Amino acid sequence: MKIVALAGGVGGAKMVDGLSRASSALDLTIIVNTGDDFTHLGLRICPDIDTICYTLAGLANPDTGWGRLDEGWHFFSELKTLGGEDWFQIGDKDLATHIERTRRLSEGQPLSRIVRDFCGRWKVKHTVLPMSDQSVATIVCTKEYGDLSFQDYFVRKKCTPSIKSFKFDGINNAEPAPGVVDSIEQADAIVICPSNPWVSIDPILNVPNFLSNLEEKPIIAISPIIGGKSVKGPAAKMYSELGLQPSALSVAKHYKEIIKAIVIDNQDLSLAEDINLLGIMPFNTNILMKSIEDRRNLGQDVLNYIDRIIR
Repeated sequence: MKIVALAGGVGGAKMVDGLSRASSALDLTIIVNTGDDFTHLGLRICPDIDTICYTLAGLANPDTGWGRLDEGWHFFSELKTLGGEDWFQIGDKDLATHIERTRRLSEGQPLSRIVRDFCGRWKVKHTVLPMSDQSVATIVCTKEYGDLSFQDYFVRKKCTPSIKSFKFDGINNAEPAPGVVDSIEQADAIVICPSNPWVSIDPILNVPNFLSNLEEKPIIAISPIIGGKSVKGPAAKMYSELGLQPSALSVAKHYKEIIKAIVIDNQDLSLAEDINLLGIMPFNTNILMKSIEDRRNLGQDVLNYIDRIIR
Protein backbone atom coordinates (compact mmCIF):
# COMPACT_ATOMS: atom_id res chain seq x y z
CA MET A 1 0.00 0.00 0.00
CA LYS A 2 1.22 3.50 -0.86
CA ILE A 3 0.29 6.18 1.66
CA VAL A 4 1.04 9.90 1.72
CA ALA A 5 0.83 11.49 5.17
CA LEU A 6 0.51 15.23 5.78
CA ALA A 7 2.19 16.00 9.07
CA GLY A 8 3.70 18.45 11.50
CA GLY A 9 4.54 18.56 15.17
CA VAL A 10 4.77 15.78 17.76
CA GLY A 11 1.32 14.32 16.94
CA GLY A 12 2.27 14.01 13.29
CA ALA A 13 5.61 12.43 14.17
CA LYS A 14 3.98 9.83 16.42
CA MET A 15 1.39 9.00 13.77
CA VAL A 16 3.87 8.42 10.95
CA ASP A 17 6.01 6.38 13.32
CA GLY A 18 2.94 4.28 14.11
CA LEU A 19 2.16 3.77 10.44
CA SER A 20 5.76 2.74 9.82
CA ARG A 21 5.73 0.26 12.72
CA ALA A 22 2.37 -1.21 11.67
CA SER A 23 3.62 -2.49 8.31
CA SER A 24 7.16 -3.20 7.15
CA ALA A 25 5.86 -3.32 3.58
CA LEU A 26 4.25 0.13 3.68
CA ASP A 27 5.39 2.61 1.03
CA LEU A 28 5.09 5.83 3.06
CA THR A 29 5.81 9.39 2.01
CA ILE A 30 5.50 12.18 4.57
CA ILE A 31 4.88 15.74 3.39
CA VAL A 32 5.88 18.04 6.23
CA ASN A 33 4.83 21.53 7.22
CA THR A 34 7.59 24.15 6.87
CA GLY A 35 5.51 27.16 7.93
CA ASP A 36 7.16 27.15 11.36
CA ASP A 37 10.71 27.21 9.93
CA PHE A 38 12.65 30.28 11.03
CA THR A 39 16.12 31.75 11.37
CA HIS A 40 17.56 31.92 14.89
CA LEU A 41 21.13 32.81 15.86
CA GLY A 42 21.87 32.91 12.14
CA LEU A 43 20.79 29.28 11.74
CA ARG A 44 17.90 27.97 9.67
CA ILE A 45 15.74 25.82 11.93
CA CYS A 46 13.02 23.45 10.66
CA PRO A 47 11.26 22.18 13.79
CA ASP A 48 8.58 19.97 12.19
CA ILE A 49 10.95 18.37 9.69
CA ASP A 50 13.50 17.65 12.40
CA THR A 51 10.92 16.22 14.82
CA ILE A 52 9.58 13.84 12.19
CA CYS A 53 13.01 12.79 10.92
CA TYR A 54 14.40 12.26 14.43
CA THR A 55 11.33 10.21 15.36
CA LEU A 56 11.49 7.96 12.30
CA ALA A 57 15.23 7.52 12.83
CA GLY A 58 14.78 6.52 16.49
CA LEU A 59 16.75 9.60 17.56
CA ALA A 60 13.97 11.66 19.18
CA ASN A 61 13.79 12.48 22.86
CA PRO A 62 10.96 10.20 24.14
CA ASP A 63 10.15 12.51 27.05
CA THR A 64 9.61 15.74 25.10
CA GLY A 65 8.75 14.34 21.67
CA TRP A 66 11.08 16.92 20.12
CA GLY A 67 14.86 17.30 20.15
CA ARG A 68 17.43 14.51 20.33
CA LEU A 69 17.82 11.44 22.48
CA ASP A 70 20.64 11.71 25.05
CA GLU A 71 21.13 15.36 24.14
CA GLY A 72 23.90 17.53 25.59
CA TRP A 73 23.47 21.18 26.52
CA HIS A 74 27.00 22.62 26.61
CA PHE A 75 26.32 25.04 23.74
CA PHE A 76 23.04 26.24 25.22
CA SER A 77 24.59 26.69 28.68
CA GLU A 78 27.43 28.78 27.28
CA LEU A 79 25.00 30.81 25.20
CA LYS A 80 23.08 31.73 28.37
CA THR A 81 26.31 32.58 30.17
CA LEU A 82 27.19 35.01 27.39
CA GLY A 83 23.79 36.66 27.55
CA GLY A 84 22.57 35.24 24.25
CA GLU A 85 18.95 34.58 23.32
CA ASP A 86 17.92 31.50 25.27
CA TRP A 87 14.17 31.38 24.67
CA PHE A 88 14.54 28.66 22.02
CA GLN A 89 16.42 25.59 23.23
CA ILE A 90 19.06 24.07 20.95
CA GLY A 91 20.99 21.04 22.16
CA ASP A 92 24.48 20.07 21.04
CA LYS A 93 23.41 17.28 18.65
CA ASP A 94 20.55 19.37 17.31
CA LEU A 95 22.99 22.22 16.70
CA ALA A 96 24.93 20.13 14.20
CA THR A 97 21.75 19.62 12.16
CA HIS A 98 21.04 23.36 12.04
CA ILE A 99 24.61 24.32 11.19
CA GLU A 100 24.96 21.85 8.32
CA ARG A 101 21.51 22.68 6.93
CA THR A 102 22.28 26.42 7.04
CA ARG A 103 25.63 25.89 5.31
CA ARG A 104 24.05 23.92 2.49
CA LEU A 105 21.15 26.34 2.08
CA SER A 106 23.65 29.21 1.83
CA GLU A 107 25.29 27.36 -1.06
CA GLY A 108 21.95 27.34 -2.87
CA GLN A 109 20.98 23.73 -2.23
CA PRO A 110 17.19 23.18 -1.96
CA LEU A 111 15.73 22.09 1.35
CA SER A 112 14.24 18.94 -0.21
CA ARG A 113 17.68 17.69 -1.24
CA ILE A 114 19.12 18.43 2.20
CA VAL A 115 16.26 16.57 3.92
CA ARG A 116 16.76 13.59 1.60
CA ASP A 117 20.48 13.47 2.37
CA PHE A 118 19.97 13.83 6.13
CA CYS A 119 17.40 11.01 6.08
CA GLY A 120 19.93 8.83 4.27
CA ARG A 121 22.51 9.53 6.96
CA TRP A 122 20.00 8.81 9.72
CA LYS A 123 18.77 5.63 7.94
CA VAL A 124 15.17 6.81 7.68
CA LYS A 125 13.57 4.23 5.38
CA HIS A 126 10.58 6.31 4.32
CA THR A 127 10.48 9.41 2.13
CA VAL A 128 10.29 12.75 3.94
CA LEU A 129 9.51 15.83 1.84
CA PRO A 130 9.14 19.47 2.86
CA MET A 131 5.89 20.91 1.57
CA SER A 132 7.89 23.42 -0.49
CA ASP A 133 11.47 24.46 -1.14
CA GLN A 134 10.34 28.10 -1.03
CA SER A 135 10.19 29.84 2.33
CA VAL A 136 6.73 30.15 3.91
CA ALA A 137 6.22 31.74 7.33
CA THR A 138 3.16 31.12 9.49
CA ILE A 139 2.03 34.37 11.11
CA VAL A 140 -0.26 34.27 14.14
CA CYS A 141 -2.47 37.36 14.30
CA THR A 142 -3.14 38.07 17.99
CA LYS A 143 -5.32 40.49 19.93
CA GLU A 144 -2.59 41.60 22.33
CA TYR A 145 0.54 41.78 20.17
CA GLY A 146 -0.63 42.02 16.57
CA ASP A 147 1.17 39.77 14.12
CA LEU A 148 3.65 37.31 15.63
CA SER A 149 5.88 34.81 13.90
CA PHE A 150 4.84 31.29 14.82
CA GLN A 151 7.84 30.58 17.05
CA ASP A 152 7.39 33.89 18.87
CA TYR A 153 3.81 32.87 19.63
CA PHE A 154 4.48 29.19 20.30
CA VAL A 155 7.78 29.24 22.19
CA ARG A 156 8.65 32.77 23.30
CA LYS A 157 5.13 33.65 24.46
CA LYS A 158 4.12 30.05 25.26
CA CYS A 159 0.83 30.24 23.27
CA THR A 160 -0.68 32.73 25.72
CA PRO A 161 -1.84 35.49 23.30
CA SER A 162 -5.41 35.32 22.00
CA ILE A 163 -5.78 34.30 18.35
CA LYS A 164 -7.62 36.35 15.73
CA SER A 165 -6.47 34.66 12.52
CA PHE A 166 -3.50 33.21 10.65
CA LYS A 167 -1.47 34.23 7.60
CA PHE A 168 1.15 32.36 5.58
CA ASP A 169 3.70 34.83 4.31
CA GLY A 170 5.29 33.78 1.03
CA ILE A 171 2.64 31.18 0.27
CA ASN A 172 1.70 32.72 -3.08
CA ASN A 173 5.25 32.27 -4.34
CA ALA A 174 5.59 28.71 -3.07
CA GLU A 175 5.18 25.54 -5.07
CA PRO A 176 5.15 21.88 -4.04
CA ALA A 177 8.64 20.52 -3.43
CA PRO A 178 10.03 18.02 -5.95
CA GLY A 179 8.42 14.64 -5.39
CA VAL A 180 5.30 15.97 -3.67
CA VAL A 181 2.97 15.84 -6.67
CA ASP A 182 4.33 12.49 -7.90
CA SER A 183 3.88 10.89 -4.48
CA ILE A 184 0.27 12.05 -4.31
CA GLU A 185 -0.49 10.82 -7.82
CA GLN A 186 0.86 7.36 -6.95
CA ALA A 187 -0.75 7.12 -3.49
CA ASP A 188 -3.58 4.75 -2.64
CA ALA A 189 -4.74 7.16 0.08
CA ILE A 190 -3.83 10.36 1.90
CA VAL A 191 -3.65 10.52 5.70
CA ILE A 192 -3.93 13.83 7.52
CA CYS A 193 -2.09 13.21 10.78
CA PRO A 194 -3.37 14.37 14.19
CA SER A 195 -1.44 17.61 13.80
CA ASN A 196 -2.75 21.11 14.50
CA PRO A 197 -5.16 21.84 11.61
CA TRP A 198 -4.54 25.59 11.70
CA VAL A 199 -0.76 25.81 11.83
CA SER A 200 0.56 22.37 10.82
CA ILE A 201 -1.80 21.19 8.08
CA ASP A 202 -3.29 24.39 6.62
CA PRO A 203 0.13 25.69 5.48
CA ILE A 204 0.56 22.49 3.43
CA LEU A 205 -2.94 22.66 1.96
CA ASN A 206 -2.46 26.33 1.03
CA VAL A 207 0.61 25.76 -1.15
CA PRO A 208 -0.61 26.72 -4.65
CA ASN A 209 -1.67 23.74 -6.80
CA PHE A 210 -1.51 21.39 -3.82
CA LEU A 211 -5.22 20.83 -3.25
CA SER A 212 -5.92 20.20 -6.93
CA ASN A 213 -3.63 17.17 -6.82
CA LEU A 214 -5.64 15.64 -3.98
CA GLU A 215 -8.77 15.28 -6.09
CA GLU A 216 -10.02 11.72 -6.57
CA LYS A 217 -7.88 10.44 -3.69
CA PRO A 218 -9.44 8.98 -0.53
CA ILE A 219 -8.36 11.30 2.28
CA ILE A 220 -8.60 10.25 5.93
CA ALA A 221 -7.97 12.64 8.84
CA ILE A 222 -7.12 11.69 12.42
CA SER A 223 -8.50 14.10 14.99
CA PRO A 224 -5.92 15.88 17.20
CA ILE A 225 -8.70 16.71 19.67
CA ILE A 226 -10.03 14.15 22.15
CA GLY A 227 -12.89 14.94 24.49
CA GLY A 228 -12.70 18.62 23.59
CA LYS A 229 -9.02 18.92 24.48
CA SER A 230 -5.78 18.93 22.51
CA VAL A 231 -3.54 15.97 23.15
CA LYS A 232 -0.59 18.36 22.90
CA GLY A 233 -0.26 21.97 21.85
CA PRO A 234 -2.74 24.84 21.43
CA ALA A 235 -5.20 23.45 18.85
CA ALA A 236 -8.21 23.39 21.22
CA LYS A 237 -7.32 26.87 22.51
CA MET A 238 -7.17 28.15 18.93
CA TYR A 239 -10.60 26.71 18.09
CA SER A 240 -12.12 28.34 21.19
CA GLU A 241 -10.56 31.75 20.51
CA LEU A 242 -11.82 31.64 16.93
CA GLY A 243 -15.35 31.10 18.24
CA LEU A 244 -15.53 27.37 17.51
CA GLN A 245 -16.23 24.50 19.88
CA PRO A 246 -13.04 22.42 20.13
CA SER A 247 -14.06 18.88 19.22
CA ALA A 248 -13.50 16.10 16.71
CA LEU A 249 -16.65 17.40 14.99
CA SER A 250 -15.01 20.81 14.51
CA VAL A 251 -11.95 19.07 13.05
CA ALA A 252 -14.23 17.22 10.62
CA LYS A 253 -15.84 20.52 9.63
CA HIS A 254 -12.38 22.06 9.16
CA TYR A 255 -11.53 19.42 6.54
CA LYS A 256 -15.09 18.96 5.24
CA GLU A 257 -14.30 19.88 1.63
CA ILE A 258 -11.51 17.34 1.20
CA ILE A 259 -11.81 14.35 3.53
CA LYS A 260 -13.82 11.17 3.04
CA ALA A 261 -13.39 9.84 6.58
CA ILE A 262 -12.13 10.83 10.00
CA VAL A 263 -10.70 8.75 12.83
CA ILE A 264 -12.00 9.86 16.23
CA ASP A 265 -11.33 8.62 19.73
CA ASN A 266 -13.64 6.11 21.41
CA GLN A 267 -14.71 8.73 23.96
CA ASP A 268 -16.01 10.93 21.11
CA LEU A 269 -18.33 8.28 19.73
CA SER A 270 -21.33 10.51 20.52
CA LEU A 271 -20.15 12.86 17.73
CA ALA A 272 -20.32 10.15 15.07
CA GLU A 273 -23.90 10.89 13.96
CA ASP A 274 -23.20 14.61 13.45
CA ILE A 275 -20.02 13.78 11.54
CA ASN A 276 -22.02 11.41 9.34
CA LEU A 277 -24.41 14.26 8.52
CA LEU A 278 -21.45 16.16 7.05
CA GLY A 279 -21.00 13.37 4.52
CA ILE A 280 -17.86 12.17 6.33
CA MET A 281 -17.47 8.60 7.58
CA PRO A 282 -16.36 8.43 11.24
CA PHE A 283 -14.25 5.56 12.56
CA ASN A 284 -13.59 5.31 16.28
CA THR A 285 -10.64 3.73 18.06
CA ASN A 286 -8.08 4.70 20.69
CA ILE A 287 -6.11 7.60 19.21
CA LEU A 288 -4.19 8.64 22.33
CA MET A 289 -0.60 7.56 21.69
CA LYS A 290 1.03 7.24 25.11
CA SER A 291 3.38 4.41 24.13
CA ILE A 292 5.11 2.84 21.14
CA GLU A 293 2.48 0.09 21.24
CA ASP A 294 -0.28 2.72 21.08
CA ARG A 295 1.36 4.23 17.99
CA ARG A 296 1.63 0.86 16.28
CA ASN A 297 -1.96 -0.08 17.14
CA LEU A 298 -3.33 3.20 15.83
CA GLY A 299 -1.21 2.88 12.70
CA GLN A 300 -2.58 -0.63 12.12
CA ASP A 301 -6.17 0.51 12.73
CA VAL A 302 -5.76 3.35 10.24
CA LEU A 303 -4.22 1.09 7.59
CA ASN A 304 -6.97 -1.53 8.07
CA TYR A 305 -9.60 1.18 7.72
CA ILE A 306 -7.97 2.55 4.57
CA ASP A 307 -7.83 -0.95 3.12
CA ARG A 308 -11.59 -1.31 3.65
CA ILE A 309 -12.23 2.07 2.01
CA ILE A 310 -10.14 1.55 -1.09
CA ARG A 311 -11.47 -1.98 -1.61
